[in-house]
Amino acid sequence: MFGVKDFIGKPAPPNYVAGLGRGATGFTTRSDIGPARESAAGEADLSKGAAKEGEEDDERYQDPDNEVGLFSTAPYEEDDEEADRVWDMIDAKMDERRKARREAREREELAKYRLERPKISQQFADLKRQLTSIDDAEWAAIPEVGDLVGKNRKRNRAPERFTPAPDSLIAAARDKSGYENALDATEQKLGGIVSAAAAGLTGGDEMMTNFREIGQARDKVLGLKLDQVSSDSVSGKTTIDPKGYLTDLNSVVVKSDAEIGDIKKARLLLNSVITTNPKHAPGWIAAARLEEVAGRPVHARNTIAKGCEQCPKNEDIWLEAARLNNVDNAKIILGDAVRHLPQSVKIWLKAVSLETDNKAKKKVLRRALEFIPNSVKLWRAAVNMEENPDDAKVLLSRAVELVPLSVDLWLALARLETYENAQKVLNKARAAIPTSHEIWIAAARLQEEHGKPEMVDRIITLAAKALSQSGVLLDRDQWIEEAEKCEKNGSVLTCQAIIRATIGMGIEDEDRKSTWMEDAESSIAHGAIQTARAIYAHALKEFPGKSSIWQQAAYLEKSHGTSESLEELLQRAVKYCPQAEVLWLMGAKEKWLAGDVESARTILEEAFRANPNSEQIWLAAVKVESENDEYDRARKLLELARNESGTERVWMKSVMLERQMKNYDQCNALLDVALEKFPTFDKLWMIKGQIEESQGNLPKAREVYNKAVKSCPKSVTLWILLALLEEKLGMMTKARATLEKGRFMNPKTPELWVEAIRTEKRNNNLAVAKSLAAKALQECPSSGAIWTEVIFMEARPQRKARSVDALKKCEHDPIVVTAVARLFWTDRKIEKARNWFQKAIQIDPDQGDSFAWWYKFELQHGTRDQQDAVVKRCVVAEPRHGECWQSVAKDVANVGIKTEEILKKCANLLELVK
Repeated sequence: MFGVKDFIGKPAPPNYVAGLGRGATGFTTRSDIGPARESAAGEADLSKGAAKEGEEDDERYQDPDNEVGLFSTAPYEEDDEEADRVWDMIDAKMDERRKARREAREREELAKYRLERPKISQQFADLKRQLTSIDDAEWAAIPEVGDLVGKNRKRNRAPERFTPAPDSLIAAARDKSGYENALDATEQKLGGIVSAAAAGLTGGDEMMTNFREIGQARDKVLGLKLDQVSSDSVSGKTTIDPKGYLTDLNSVVVKSDAEIGDIKKARLLLNSVITTNPKHAPGWIAAARLEEVAGRPVHARNTIAKGCEQCPKNEDIWLEAARLNNVDNAKIILGDAVRHLPQSVKIWLKAVSLETDNKAKKKVLRRALEFIPNSVKLWRAAVNMEENPDDAKVLLSRAVELVPLSVDLWLALARLETYENAQKVLNKARAAIPTSHEIWIAAARLQEEHGKPEMVDRIITLAAKALSQSGVLLDRDQWIEEAEKCEKNGSVLTCQAIIRATIGMGIEDEDRKSTWMEDAESSIAHGAIQTARAIYAHALKEFPGKSSIWQQAAYLEKSHGTSESLEELLQRAVKYCPQAEVLWLMGAKEKWLAGDVESARTILEEAFRANPNSEQIWLAAVKVESENDEYDRARKLLELARNESGTERVWMKSVMLERQMKNYDQCNALLDVALEKFPTFDKLWMIKGQIEESQGNLPKAREVYNKAVKSCPKSVTLWILLALLEEKLGMMTKARATLEKGRFMNPKTPELWVEAIRTEKRNNNLAVAKSLAAKALQECPSSGAIWTEVIFMEARPQRKARSVDALKKCEHDPIVVTAVARLFWTDRKIEKARNWFQKAIQIDPDQGDSFAWWYKFELQHGTRDQQDAVVKRCVVAEPRHGECWQSVAKDVANVGIKTEEILKKCANLLELVK
């Protein structure tokens, strides 16, 4: 009785309600339900929905970010709506701001994906382009596609099994090839074979075929067809050439069954069209053209004739009828057409084209002008038919009276008139058409042709004002196009006047210079040199102190002008921009290239006075003296430059002059002083090391290079020179270590990787070279020099695949493009190699090695003209870079040689990899 109950301390059973068994009901307190809520209806709804939604509601209420579920019962007021609208606007703005960047990134990713995984059509694009050069013989020589599946299928090595044929099959074959020696029931009834034959001839269901009658019927049908084709449906005359009939049969197109079926379907459809709607002219035209395509010209003419009867007011159907008939019938048809459509210009012009005599053509045209006096096309055709200028003038006078709004007719009349009358005609035209700028430009050109340049500017200025007042809004680009047209027609003064009057239209003051430079470049690209010159002239008038404009104008004169015009421009340029060293140097260089050394010295002296401490002018003066073998004057100039300017380049030029004169003692003395002043200038260390090498002091040179790389650790060339010297001394391990240390000091430097690869190749360590190349591509994946080494280390069958990988990584690298051209060269694909060499030059004309490879290629496969063209382009480009090019150009033995000589020396040094 006083013991512990079993249920004490244990959890209650599921759904247990205390007191429910004795009739009590459960109750809840405030601690059970939590804080007060706004409406009991919300609780009722939630309690009802809980049974329906179950776990879905629980997960929603457990999510703190799901505001819909947490605040579904809260009132939605105006400030909430305003807040949501503001947040939506912010989201839209942020999305719009990132839209261009996101789309650009997506385009880049797509382009990268296409480069890595091109479509099959892109991979075979070059092969498809080659199909255009295949002639008929090569097409015919292409073999037919065979069944290649059977060749690749494995043959069954099991022996073949033969099954003997049954006796019934052999007996059936014997009976089929044997003779019958007994009569069947029908033959016995009719009395034998003769009776059966007679029964077949006389009648019955099983009649014998009469082949003779079939042959006669076929010949009759063929004869009717020939008679129908050989006779004209109108004149009845034969149109078959008896001599060339068999030859003409070769041109007959034999239609396939599918084509014949399509024609029948189309004929049925078009018959339905013209039957249901006989006034529909395009249906008749289509039906006639279908018969023409089907080879039934007579049916085509009959169809179009019916169409003309049904649609007499449609000009297209009359023109189609004239086309389908011969000339005589076409004239008759067009005669009927003009009765129904006297206002159709096309029909009258077609009638004129059918006439062969000029007198008849004029007669038709004048008849047409009686019906359509305001047609510009008819008047223009009538004027073009006149051979006498006076008659044409009379026609044009009448034409401008009847068609006063045609600018072309007014201008044609003005061209035929004298100077005074032409002015009157243009004045009348301007009064009739005040919105035409062509008339104003024609008036300016008229004044220019008759030697009155002062009137040209006045007319163009008035034109710009009058047209703006008339509401004609020609923008600046349209005026520039008109100026280019005037230049092509030989009216240079009018072109310049248009530029002066309209070049500043619609431009802000701060944008004028950049906009005018872009306009000038665009005109140069279009071949309008005078227009570009006028733009530069106007820009220099507005900005006389801008040296960049003077420089661009000077480049234009150098490329397309004369030496006198360039000299005059440069003289004006240095007056306005005396501090612009480039302009002084351009003038001195032009004089020096022309052989006028004294004038070049004079220009440089004036440049000295304007720029007393200019390094470039000092060095230019030294170059002029040294190139003309005036070494004493050059040495004095360099001494003065060292005292006045004293820059590192001046010291380097002094050292190089002494080295050029082989005065090594003075050279070393200057080097010692220069290296004390500029210990971090790597070129001085290079010269010192090369001098020691040339004198045979290799250990001393190595010592110099070791000091150099400590003073200039970022100089890639010094590391390479040290490694090459150590390789020459037989210290291969030291050379590898030097290159590795250089790569550590200068990461991601392709030149050091290329030298390491070449070092291993020179020592026949091809496997090591390939391993280094793989590492190099990981560090410098877009280096054309490394890819070139990788391509030519592969065997010939794999080089093409490697070149494709290289082009994907660095498509616009001139070194890679040149390597691809060399591959085509080794494969004897001459035209493709030439095209790729041209592409390399277009990508970077400053790459001298590309020119050298191209010139070597043309020496082997090109003509004299092609070789001269390469040399000419190289001289114009004046390249300065390239591994082989710089080694030749900077050689002391080649000081002072021209670009053409450097090109030829480089071509001799290059060797094609087999």
